[in-house]
Amino acid sequence: MTFGLRKRLSEERGFSLMPRAMAISSSSCELPLVAVCQVTSTPDKQQNFKTCAELVREAARLGACLAFLPEAFDFIARDPAETLRLSEPLGGKLLEEYSQLARECGLWLSLGGFHERGQDWEQTQKIYNCHVLLNSKGAVVATYRKTHLCDVEIPGQGPMCESNSTMPGPSLESPVSTPAGKIGLAVCYDIRFPELSLALAQAGAEILTYPSAFGSVTGPAHWEVLLRARAIETQCYIVAAAQCGRHHEKRASYGHSMVVDPWGTVVARCSEGPGLCLARIDLNYLRQLRQHLPVFQHRRPDLYGNLGHPLS
Repeated sequence: MTFGLRKRLSEERGFSLMPRAMAISSSSCELPLVAVCQVTSTPDKQQNFKTCAELVREAARLGACLAFLPEAFDFIARDPAETLRLSEPLGGKLLEEYSQLARECGLWLSLGGFHERGQDWEQTQKIYNCHVLLNSKGAVVATYRKTHLCDVEIPGQGPMCESNSTMPGPSLESPVSTPAGKIGLAVCYDIRFPELSLALAQAGAEILTYPSAFGSVTGPAHWEVLLRARAIETQCYIVAAAQCGRHHEKRASYGHSMVVDPWGTVVARCSEGPGLCLARIDLNYLRQLRQHLPVFQHRRPDLYGNLGHPLS
């Protein structure tokens, strides 16, 4: 680990463990600790794994029970053809390496956006942007395939057409119980659709996770605003691991990975470059907030419909 990375970890740890919106009691060290990893993926899959594994091992050393990796943690390709060539099935070599890493470190892993060759690969020749959740034994406990694909043209950021290589997922995934709380899975562009977050919250989610690779124009304008809005309206913790920096000559990402508490306060934030930040998850605080501000009891579906239908 480089001196620069250790310095960033030290700075971020000091910030992340002091949420401003809640009083820190002497028992705060007993609250579950999560780690949010920020990386700069390239087309080099093995180098990307080495970088991610270093951060995961550091998260385990610091006592985290769950580490979050960003969208495209496996690689960011130069074009759709390279994306398809580098993709793998869930049962491939790369996911096995991450399963071994989870077992070795004894912590859960949120793998925020794996380029997955699904069961329909032979027919479609397209992949899924798949958020994979591994437990501390390395087993896959949940998969969510990104339902909203990013086909946009932002002036100054360049066009993106995710559907050129990717199929939209067919459904949402029910929240999953983890050592940190019940987690609802999403990916990047999904953050712009509050119906998804409302559905997950109504299904029992306490933590929503948005692994992402926001661009240099939308990032400064929308990233933190959207994350804080989703936290406030769902009264959930929001965990957002992000890509940062220049991946290759065609693409760069905004970074600014963070954790937002249910009040909308940013309680942890990564600084520039690869690194990680840490945050405690206080579910008692979340429950108290929901009791004092019971917005879900005050909803009026008779007037505007049931936005974000509860999951079955």
